[in-house]
Amino acid sequence: MYLKYRFRRQISQLLPCILKRNHLLQWREDIILCSASSLISVPRSPNYNVCDANRGFHSQSYFQVSNKIPQVSNESIPPLVNDILSFIQSTFKDPQGRNHCWLNVPEGDKDCLKKDGTFLVFAGNLFEGYETVSMLEKVRTLQQRFPQLCIIGFHFGSSMNSVANQSYLVELTMKEYITFPILLSKNSFLEMENGPCCILCKTFRNPVSYHMKELDLGMLNKAIEEIQVQQNGNLRNGKSSKPNLKSTWVKQDEVIKEPELPSPLQNLLLYYPGCVSADEIGDRLFLSDINHHRIIISDGNGKIMDSIGSGPGFEDGEFESAKLLRPAASIYDDAEDCLYIVDSENKAIRRADLGRRVLETLYPTCSIRKNESMWTWILDKMGFASNDTKSKEIDYQMLAIPWHLMKSADDDLLILNRSFEILWIMDVVSGKIKEVIEEFPKIMEICGHLITEKVSLLKQMPKDWLQLQINADYSPKGLPFGSHISSVTTFQDHIVVCDTIEQRVLIANRESGVCSNFQLSKFGTLGLPYWASFPLEKVYSEAPSGRGHIDHIQSFSLLPGQVDIKLNVDIPVDAEVVEPLEEGCIWRQARGAATVVLEREGVVGSSEKVGVAQEWYDVLDNLAFSPEPELTVEDSATTSVVNSEDKKTCINCTVNISPGTSEVIIYAGLYLKLSRHPDIEEESQEKYAARIFKILNMEKRGGIGRDSCIQLLLKSKTDLRDLIFMKPLHARIRINCLDHPKAENVREIIETKSSIDVNVSLVT
Repeated sequence: MYLKYRFRRQISQLLPCILKRNHLLQWREDIILCSASSLISVPRSPNYNVCDANRGFHSQSYFQVSNKIPQVSNESIPPLVNDILSFIQSTFKDPQGRNHCWLNVPEGDKDCLKKDGTFLVFAGNLFEGYETVSMLEKVRTLQQRFPQLCIIGFHFGSSMNSVANQSYLVELTMKEYITFPILLSKNSFLEMENGPCCILCKTFRNPVSYHMKELDLGMLNKAIEEIQVQQNGNLRNGKSSKPNLKSTWVKQDEVIKEPELPSPLQNLLLYYPGCVSADEIGDRLFLSDINHHRIIISDGNGKIMDSIGSGPGFEDGEFESAKLLRPAASIYDDAEDCLYIVDSENKAIRRADLGRRVLETLYPTCSIRKNESMWTWILDKMGFASNDTKSKEIDYQMLAIPWHLMKSADDDLLILNRSFEILWIMDVVSGKIKEVIEEFPKIMEICGHLITEKVSLLKQMPKDWLQLQINADYSPKGLPFGSHISSVTTFQDHIVVCDTIEQRVLIANRESGVCSNFQLSKFGTLGLPYWASFPLEKVYSEAPSGRGHIDHIQSFSLLPGQVDIKLNVDIPVDAEVVEPLEEGCIWRQARGAATVVLEREGVVGSSEKVGVAQEWYDVLDNLAFSPEPELTVEDSATTSVVNSEDKKTCINCTVNISPGTSEVIIYAGLYLKLSRHPDIEEESQEKYAARIFKILNMEKRGGIGRDSCIQLLLKSKTDLRDLIFMKPLHARIRINCLDHPKAENVREIIETKSSIDVNVSLVT
């Protein structure tokens, strides 16, 4: 396929030689006369028009002219840019071919790779370490600024088939939270002298090329705004685009896109644990489980005490309902008993009041009305509320993907981005940014001693562990281990370090130097993970990718009345349950002519409606008719019984059914690890990794994701049998309820009580 595009490029380069000399000279003079600091469009001479029948449009050449332009061949850039765009278009119909492969594309989502819209193509070598991270920060800042912008990463060369390079890209996607698709190609396009570039175009026409080394974020922002204005004008003139949402009822601002990694990484207990802080007096550790969008609070023994965050998003409130988006560094304030958190993807600073268990936003400040009416609250929940209350005066360059957090001697918050290119100094009381510093030497003058102190702690860790961090380090020159300064803290006589390579936490004794894994326990406190179930408030016409797998479906025909359901779950032979399943990790939901009920302990026959939908409407009733509603939360330990037997876990559920059809949905999160058989010889790490994939039903997916993610697991120097992962359970029980049995007295209704056993096997 590439030979065809190279042939076209050669023809386009030869065509100017056939033209009249004066036209060609005039075209070159137009380029030379361009301003050295501006980005302009230079149309070709009327006699130089070349139309590609297959592309179906007339292309124009765009250049970024600067003082370095005389060193670059201007004639070679337009054909290369057009060839790249043409090649990308040709792969939309075939996401995975012999010479190309798309990474980070939702499986089965045909609308992901679309041909219309505003495109920003990040083309070049994605294996350049620190420079790549710096470039990605700029690209992702634009992505946050313009949600409708279609961003594509394009990496070409013979390295596509390398499992190590594929593994690196998956690791980069996980680390940098790349949500846009990446195209890998074997074809070797002509390398640009100035390195990687960004290509901005509308519907793959009239491309504008920006060299990454000279990329000005403000200039590119302005260019995108101009295209967006043109596009909005076309929409007002009657042209419309297809809606991206497949939900019939979902708030726009709650649609959070996450990287599409076909791997078990999301089901690990910790998914990129990158930052940690401590309350040494209160014996508490605050672990940022970054890609799970939560802060885990544990004691010094690893017992999980609490968790902040219910899923990806931006919402204040109680810990179990608040939302974060990749929380990074944190710092504990002993005087106020609160935790300051860098909410990286939301470009915000959050404040968690640990006494009241409430998460608030310190920055950015919003002019939200304090006394909103009940109707306003209902509209907001349904997604129809106005967004006028949000502050629109926030500069998009402020807090551009913040990551590190420290405190100065004046009690100001020192906030750094990951590449150490920007420092924000924030007043901790008002949440206002007092100063912004953008030069690395000046940044080191202000907080260099704090960074050096953190680096010194890292250097006390074992040498073999440090070597792994060096290989994956993206710190700027002259600052070794700089990117890890938020992943280490002191805790009494120990040093606690987050290991993002092996997805674990290490604890080392400062005197003896002995280092060991920090074992977490009490997983039921974390509740059912957000990615393992559907929120009831979001009704999808089509199940999103990754959430459509159902472990068991079974149908029954029963009489009206109470039905006791016993779900018997068989655990795979080569795995074992780490902790017994707790009520906090189970979600029961009924639809149709059924209502979930839970029996109260000690009161036979009494029941209480606990369906999520019923609770939601009960809240509305309380708001409408109760001036001061009091919500009573029943202890989950007394509401149901979860039995654990050898290689089997039982889940009980009781529903009341009426004539008609209904469906009972049960979600659960089982925390497992590979079994150790004393009579069986130890196997290789490769076989352990394959077994984990098999248990998580990853064998059938294959492709680049499976091989590269296995390679990531094999980076671990510890026994993979100690790796804890969550196996999601999704069972659906469909019930066809018949009419009530006839009684002697027609006015009486006969209610029956039934019980059914449902056997679910997780063995693959």
